[in-house]
Amino acid sequence: MTIRVAVNGALGKMGKTVAKAVHADPELELVAAVDLQEGIKLSSLPGLEEINLTVQNDLAAALKQTKPDVLIDFTSPFTVMQNIETALSHQVRPVVGTTGITEADLTKITAWSKQYKTPVFIAPNFAIGAVLMMLFAVQAAKFLPDVEIIELHHAQKLDAPSGTALKTAEMINKVRTKKAAKAAELEKVPHVRGGDLEGIRLHSIRLPGLIAHQEVIFGGLGQTLSIRHDSMDRTSFIPGVLMSVKAVMKQEGVIYGLENILNL
Repeated sequence: MTIRVAVNGALGKMGKTVAKAVHADPELELVAAVDLQEGIKLSSLPGLEEINLTVQNDLAAALKQTKPDVLIDFTSPFTVMQNIETALSHQVRPVVGTTGITEADLTKITAWSKQYKTPVFIAPNFAIGAVLMMLFAVQAAKFLPDVEIIELHHAQKLDAPSGTALKTAEMINKVRTKKAAKAAELEKVPHVRGGDLEGIRLHSIRLPGLIAHQEVIFGGLGQTLSIRHDSMDRTSFIPGVLMSVKAVMKQEGVIYGLENILNL
């Protein structure tokens, strides 16, 4: 059975990359493209010449008209929750790469998923290498509990820290035990030591030229360990996105994190 897919945020850099990949996958059919600017033909855009779809700006109307099985959302942390509820209310399975989703948001999404009897897939990062980086960091934290996280993203990213950094810290905090005693700190510039999430310092960098990068640095007696992942191109996320679209057709409830379908 071919899976019918709509892409929300279709005119963004990630949205265009996803639309092209969905169109090229023989198991999927791209049936709708949604973004703020309506009326643009995807076939008029470089690299998307083979896609005969016109962009719509009303998500609910697009879902009602095209009846997709899955909605891939790469939009904004300011609109993602509304997009998820809209999709679920139309019994469309959201696959969400938009970051900025909090624990409180996940609680709401879980309730909506139960209410509409429709599954949801959310991933802070769709790059398989990034997921491995997080899992390796969890193993390291069992032996080296003193750790800080540096995440680096493109200048247009709105939320900080990244969803990947937050999830990494949450995963580490579940397994690490005793931390080294810290001396009292004097910040000569406010927040120069980054944010503090249950004892893990998070540092966010936003610069042109970056895509998505994260380094987890552990410190121990006479040693350090760095685990780093770099996405040099947005195509790094595509295998995980396509895998998630196919997985959400077989899952129930809310799946949070690509690691849940990698059979590691």
